[in-house]
Amino acid sequence: MGNKTYRPYTTTLRWTAISDFSEIWPKNKRPEKSLVEALKRSGGRNSHGRMTSRRRGGGHKKKYRLIDFKRDKVGIEGKVISVEYDPNRTARIALIEYPDKERRYILAPVGLSVGSVVRSGPGSEVSPGNALPLSEIPLGTQIHNLEFQRNRGGQIVRTAGGYAILMAKEGQNAHVRLPSGEVRLIPSNCYATVGQIGNLDHENISLGKAGRHRWMGYRPASRAVAKNPVDHPMGGGEGKSSGGRHPTSRSGQLAKGFKTRRKKKQSSKNIVTGRPRG
Repeated sequence: MGNKTYRPYTTTLRWTAISDFSEIWPKNKRPEKSLVEALKRSGGRNSHGRMTSRRRGGGHKKKYRLIDFKRDKVGIEGKVISVEYDPNRTARIALIEYPDKERRYILAPVGLSVGSVVRSGPGSEVSPGNALPLSEIPLGTQIHNLEFQRNRGGQIVRTAGGYAILMAKEGQNAHVRLPSGEVRLIPSNCYATVGQIGNLDHENISLGKAGRHRWMGYRPASRAVAKNPVDHPMGGGEGKSSGGRHPTSRSGQLAKGFKTRRKKKQSSKNIVTGRPRG
């Protein structure tokens, strides 16, 4: 597992660093047909056809892999039969086959390889890939694919290299330190998967050229100060002018330091320690 670099025959290759896909096995395996579905691209438009996400379009065709975030196959051991690439996320995914021949995809943590055995539910061993309630996980354990509410499925800590740490247990809640540094109360009956998510070198990837970014479905972005006043609040002016105002978004929302979280948001009561500044 690592990144691949090239001899600098061109200015593009000089800065290119992409994944070597060494953890993928078997090579050239197509995704499980029963676990993929069509993924229609929106081009940044909503159901009314209005653009809500700008700079989206093009990109290579891809299908969505159905991931088992709930891990509700309780008490049944499954065997890892392949580790695969998923174009929809930064993490790798592992294909699990259970004794009844049912197959499911899960996020592949560090240490999980073909032939490994995983299990979910109370009483499972605390080893990478196993899913347990927070009440049964030892303090200080690295976890991922964490639920906010029981039976909702894992909603947070799902990116490559991500992990949270179980800090304490208090009554019906557990204190979990999230990757942002925030410490939050999570119900102790919520499930989490043991281990750190794999593909750790994803953060060191350098696409090397604009074209590779276009292959991923991203279109070019213009600087706000280079636009006209009709297109952006920071546009216009003679020469290189910043508009004489605090940086904002296209809609006028303050862009630096302004907190957008609702002050009376219901879940704020579960935040023990906020994320550190800086």
